[in-house]
Amino acid sequence: MGAPIRMRIDPNLTLLQQWLSPAYPVGAFAYSHGFEAAVASGAIEGANDLRVWLQDLLTHGAGNSDPILLVAAYHSEDAETLLDIDQLARVFAPSKERLAETAQQGTAFCQTTAAISGHDMPDLTYPVGIGYAAQLHKLPLDMTTHMFVHSFISNLVAAAQRLMPVGQVEGQRILAEMAPMIEQSAQDALTSENTDLSGSCFLADIASMQHETQYSRMFRS
Repeated sequence: MGAPIRMRIDPNLTLLQQWLSPAYPVGAFAYSHGFEAAVASGAIEGANDLRVWLQDLLTHGAGNSDPILLVAAYHSEDAETLLDIDQLARVFAPSKERLAETAQQGTAFCQTTAAISGHDMPDLTYPVGIGYAAQLHKLPLDMTTHMFVHSFISNLVAAAQRLMPVGQVEGQRILAEMAPMIEQSAQDALTSENTDLSGSCFLADIASMQHETQYSRMFRS
């Protein structure tokens, strides 16, 4: 027998996979980002509507703004700057539930990451927490940003599969189709500043507001 083949696994990739996997206890599965209200109102009825909704989020919504906040947190040089970025993330949330979504996931992420890594981390919003943790662990920013955006879209596809007739194969097909836009969103964030933050996904924002008073619901946002 020949010498055993030793696999070369990038530890950075392994850590990011752990942080952004469904098993990491941030509760991402419990949030639909207002998608549940959009389905209930009839604004989203099928796979084609889902595609357009996700495309808009990547170009004009949180899929565009959150990675910018992540990059800013990664580059933060002191605690004051980091907390200023986190406050900006909170102010940028367009509704009560959207704020709770990023704040609660962020708190859970920071607490878990601090407990297993030994690094001190304050309670931060989710993208800011990811960016700061990546800085502490010296992870590649481009890989971190790309995997964060992919995880965001993947979670919404999973939410759609619980809310409407989108099967497993169709959901994965949509996610594969989104790959170039996910990559572009991450790439744009790498060269963006906080002054580039913007948002114009009005239907998604309104849906998140309507969800606050929705009588029967499966998700927390």
